[in-house]
Amino acid sequence: MESPHQTLDELGWRAFFSAQVPQADESGAKPYRVMAVHRGKIAVAGEGGALDIQPGFGDGLAAEDHPTVGDWVLVDPVTLQITQILKRANLFKRRAPGGDQKTQLIAANVDTLFIVASCNQDFSIPRLERYLILAREVGVHPVIVLTKTDLTDTPEAFAAAARDLQPGLQVETINGKDPASAARLSDWCGKGQTVALVGSSGVGKSTLVNTLRGSDSIATQDIRKADGTGRHTTTVREMHRLDHGGWLLDTPGMRELQLTDVASGLAVVFADIVEAAEQCRFSDCAHKGEPGCAVLAAIASGTLTPARLDRWRALVAEETYNSASPAERRALDRTAAAAAAKRK
Repeated sequence: MESPHQTLDELGWRAFFSAQVPQADESGAKPYRVMAVHRGKIAVAGEGGALDIQPGFGDGLAAEDHPTVGDWVLVDPVTLQITQILKRANLFKRRAPGGDQKTQLIAANVDTLFIVASCNQDFSIPRLERYLILAREVGVHPVIVLTKTDLTDTPEAFAAAARDLQPGLQVETINGKDPASAARLSDWCGKGQTVALVGSSGVGKSTLVNTLRGSDSIATQDIRKADGTGRHTTTVREMHRLDHGGWLLDTPGMRELQLTDVASGLAVVFADIVEAAEQCRFSDCAHKGEPGCAVLAAIASGTLTPARLDRWRALVAEETYNSASPAERRALDRTAAAAAAKRK
């Protein structure tokens, strides 16, 4: 993370944030943006330059009450303590891996989400759908960026598969090592703009960051030949200054991405199924053979595919389970166990 003296506008300041700053704040707290989160400290930048400060929050607070990369915070100039986290324009978060239902913050105040996937055997439509759901849930503009075009003779086939996910979805196929190719992303990387970078390990995120920054300071690793994947090389969520004046937020690879509280995003990404379901004869239609089922009719006509319906069912079930309370989860577990017993 670079730390030159920046204006607030160059750091991504908006009227949305300035409206939250008390005009008569006697403490003189100044706005800073969280540029990186490390263990035990956070790096912030403002008009006064860059600082490394202590988070200053107790462990008993909810995850959303802790600062995350991309946040705007007010910092006391004397104590160098955070006095307030400004309300976020948007927030990416997920259920942390494991079964303790803890929430993990990913990034805040993002303008565009670059969803990075590679043109090899690690390309995954279900994974792209998950990232799209996250973007649509928080209202951030998604752009699918397909990398490693040198590994295939048919990059357009990958691009076509990605475009089929949603009407009007923007898909860019680039060589992450080539600055001229990566320049096609510059429209989203202008002054004060913030783009977040997500994708599974080994898809070329770090290589792309290096190219967009004109630097090779971020470590990269070759993919494994056996399965086309790679170990992630990013270990800190951090904002990187881009030549076009924007900021790129890199995140560690996330293979276990569980959907929680994203019903709205699901409805947007699978709008074709939702709209078809609204035409079913019965409001509680399960789309499993009921008379007058518009979803099955759409599959019969070729408008929908069985595979897409299956993915939608699985994601709805996952989102419902992950968003449930512990008591509701136990009830769902009992229902699933009973159903499994009947099938034996």
